[in-house]
Amino acid sequence: MGEKRKNKDRLCTVLMIIFFLILAILVILPIYTIFLASFKPGGDLLQYGLNLGIDWSRMSLDNYVLLFTGQHDYWRWFFNSIFLTVVTVVATLLVSAFVGYGFAANEFKGKNLMFVIVLLILSVPLEVIMLPLYKQMTNWGLMDSYIAIVLPFVAHASTIFFFRQYLLGLPKSLLEAGRIDGATEYGIFFRLIMPIMKPAFAAMAILNGMNAWNNYLWPLLVIRSSEKYTLTLGLNTLINPYGDNYSLLVVGSFFSIIPIFILFVCFQQYFIEGMTAGAVKE
Repeated sequence: MGEKRKNKDRLCTVLMIIFFLILAILVILPIYTIFLASFKPGGDLLQYGLNLGIDWSRMSLDNYVLLFTGQHDYWRWFFNSIFLTVVTVVATLLVSAFVGYGFAANEFKGKNLMFVIVLLILSVPLEVIMLPLYKQMTNWGLMDSYIAIVLPFVAHASTIFFFRQYLLGLPKSLLEAGRIDGATEYGIFFRLIMPIMKPAFAAMAILNGMNAWNNYLWPLLVIRSSEKYTLTLGLNTLINPYGDNYSLLVVGSFFSIIPIFILFVCFQQYFIEGMTAGAVKE
């Protein structure tokens, strides 16, 4: 019976390894494809599309030379996206953590109803509220500004939900001790809660950073000036059949992966801990 169980465990292990290998290949293959394309002439993308074929006679570093020395707006778009991503992540984490702390640590009238509203917002796609948001930004005179990109999403429903669930796992005695010592709610949050929320902040920094970096549809609606374009908007302007911009498009698209990769490497040690925290309560 024990040998049969061991064989079954080995089979499960092998199947799991095969599954994750296939999953890894599916994730890595598109990145590898765009990496190969970054060494090919831009015209190959228009003529042959993205492919895994390697013609050493056509491989070169010309696209990278163009990226770093050419006359274009790529780096303006790049640093616009860096700035917006940092501002969005910091603002979203701070505001959402405050709201999550309020739901988890305090009792007030209408708390359950408000939390239900947060859960309902989770089920509403951006496309449904895009027109009201656009009209609101127009009425406030915020069009063609970075504020219009950041402001509607600083209280992010999924981030609030995550922080609330995380904070529910913290001992209530910690909050009571802070209140007995005369600390204000802000003091408790900044001195006691924030230091032990590092895993949660790291997990949400990665997810919100990815969303902000890849955001395309909303900035497309509210940004008009080309000098304020984000990287996603700027790269999209390179897609046209009348100009030879595909060399910059290919290498620029590959290079745009690097900041998210760096973000994950910096916070990955906290990521799993943050995502699983609060899943099991004592």
